[in-house]
Amino acid sequence: MTDVTGSRTGDAAGKLAVVFGGSGFIGRNVVRELAKRGWRVRVAVRRPHLAQFLRPMGAVGQIQLAQANVRYRGSIAEALKGADAVVNLVGILFENGAQRFDAVQAGGAAAIAELAAEAGVEAMAHVSAIGADARSKSVYARTKGEAEEAVRRFMPGATILRPSVVFGPEDDFFNKFATMSTFSPALPLIGGGKTRFQPVYVDDVADAVCEALVRPDARGETYELGGPRIYTFKELLQLMLEETGRKRILAPLPFPLAGLIGLGGEIAGKLPFVEPPLTADQVRLLKSDNVVAPEGVKTLADLGIAPRTAESILPSYMVRYRKYGQFAEKNSP
Repeated sequence: MTDVTGSRTGDAAGKLAVVFGGSGFIGRNVVRELAKRGWRVRVAVRRPHLAQFLRPMGAVGQIQLAQANVRYRGSIAEALKGADAVVNLVGILFENGAQRFDAVQAGGAAAIAELAAEAGVEAMAHVSAIGADARSKSVYARTKGEAEEAVRRFMPGATILRPSVVFGPEDDFFNKFATMSTFSPALPLIGGGKTRFQPVYVDDVADAVCEALVRPDARGETYELGGPRIYTFKELLQLMLEETGRKRILAPLPFPLAGLIGLGGEIAGKLPFVEPPLTADQVRLLKSDNVVAPEGVKTLADLGIAPRTAESILPSYMVRYRKYGQFAEKNSP
């Protein structure tokens, strides 16, 4: 039996996949795809009572919730009991309270991989990010790189997936700027908007995770995941504005000034329940392109996945930002 991507769903039938971070944007799509392919899914999250919406994504009893915090090894070990495969999707975009890059991204991945190895878990998919580098000046990218090194140390056969910016109905990129465009006459072009991205659709990332768990040729490999087209930051904002039918000024924001604003964001982020609009670390990330390496790396194509374009998906969820709703024309005033 095969699914739409050509994978043999029988390879997963009845097996248990434990997904850490399964209630997030990428996670919920991974959970749904795993269930569709026949896996039993245990979603390990800090607050299971806030993840009940995941249960209907599978058959009755197919998806279960478990309390786990990657900063506490005991909870990880408990969640991994009986697992055939593990997926690590845990990550943060900014630090807040006890959620620190070192503890969550680097330490969390290391603990999951080490305890998965001890538990005899057969397969692991670790979702990292393009630009992950243990020597990066960005704390986000550095801890992503340290996480990869730890995963390789404890689970040499793990598959590492590095997506570019991920888009989809609940994304934190297009939705963020589309929301900003509803009340602001201008949008910031950080660093002039020249940073390049290769946005990848969240369902394609979910397919990649599922393929990584069942393909023997994916064991121990690293894949960089990007869509079929590369855009500048400015082009992505223009694409969003075209789909929402709004006209906004795209105002260049030099990196030095953006860095100062980011420092203010990091200070605000230390307050409980405050999500900073921009951090200094995110500004550092924007100084480097976020695209698939031109050669020498494996990609979605090597997993048998044809990525979908942003142009084909954005209309399905950007319509809600149009001034007069989903029935408005793109060029409405």
